Amino acid sequence: MDAAGLLADLVAIDSVNPALVPGAAGEAEIAAYVAAWLGAHGLEVTVVDEPRGRPSVVGVARGTGGGAALMLNAHLDTVGVAGMDRPHEPRVRDGRLYGRGAYDMKGGLAAIMLAGAGAAAGGGLGGDVIVTAVADEEHASEGVQAVLRRFGADACVVTEPTHLRACIAHKGFAWAELETQGRAAHGSRPDLGVDAIAAMGPVLAGIADVQARLDAAPHPLLGPASLHASLIGGGQELSSYPERCVLGLERRTLPGERRADVERELAFLLARATEADPRIGTALRIGLWRDPFEVSPDAEIVRLLRAAGEAVLGAAPPVVGDHPWMDAAFTAAAGIPTVVFGPGGAGAHAVEEYGDVRSVESCAAVLSETARRLCR
Repeated sequence: MDAAGLLADLVAIDSVNPALVPGAAGEAEIAAYVAAWLGAHGLEVTVVDEPRGRPSVVGVARGTGGGAALMLNAHLDTVGVAGMDRPHEPRVRDGRLYGRGAYDMKGGLAAIMLAGAGAAAGGGLGGDVIVTAVADEEHASEGVQAVLRRFGADACVVTEPTHLRACIAHKGFAWAELETQGRAAHGSRPDLGVDAIAAMGPVLAGIADVQARLDAAPHPLLGPASLHASLIGGGQELSSYPERCVLGLERRTLPGERRADVERELAFLLARATEADPRIGTALRIGLWRDPFEVSPDAEIVRLLRAAGEAVLGAAPPVVGDHPWMDAAFTAAAGIPTVVFGPGGAGAHAVEEYGDVRSVESCAAVLSETARRLCR
């Protein structure tokens, strides 16, 4: 099957993540398709159904032995489709295939499937090529974590869309809640009430100061880290002093930043509330934490992929950083040297999304050549 046909089949399958949209289809149908397709093309297939009902698929093109193993990774799930017109009816126009997931990241999924099938059909490789199509990347990355508990490799390429560039770094993030605690009282009794919402004012004002410090220490590929207020709520009713206010923040982190560093930074920010009014209580909670990712441009997988890109495309893919979080952070944390390299397109999480069919073909060809160089 050609890239356009495979990508169309993948886009036609609804795989909206149910953790994002309650009741959504999830990965079961697309996982079954990928498993059957890889099996029909000669790969040894394992379905990793963990967590239950959220399957990931691993297909292995066995080598003859003695060579390095290459993992190729893409995710099966997509975000929701609100506002989209016919999101699961793939349409091709001017070399662009439109539909939910065509860019993020069923184009990359098609590329690793094609490369895996090529490795199984061609033979001659010493090492295994391991195709991992994982669930839940758009929420908590449960799929890649489950797969990495059972499978490893000597190197990994994650095919998030990079427009055929070699991404060697991306930001991490922390979600946090900062809480101020006052004292509820009738609105006519300022002598009894302590306003928790007003106490959050100095904290909000301090975000700009934190950002100024972050702006002064940018990463050469990613720019500065960032902090922004995402959600806020508090109070009981108009006639009462509010006893509680909760501010939700997102902190995007750079390689080298640790969770403990971010916790201290946010604790210092929250302390502004009690400095302004000692009667205020506070609480800090760190929710989801995801590490940033970085690999040396001199790492073997980066050098081999760029050499393969030069052989296939006529020029070595440029080295870049990217801002969104990716499963590359998990594969790297598992001790697998990782680079991100995927096809082009546009419209990630947008109401109009498309993948560039020719770049899917090019991506698959570069992956195949990378496997030939690494797994020989």
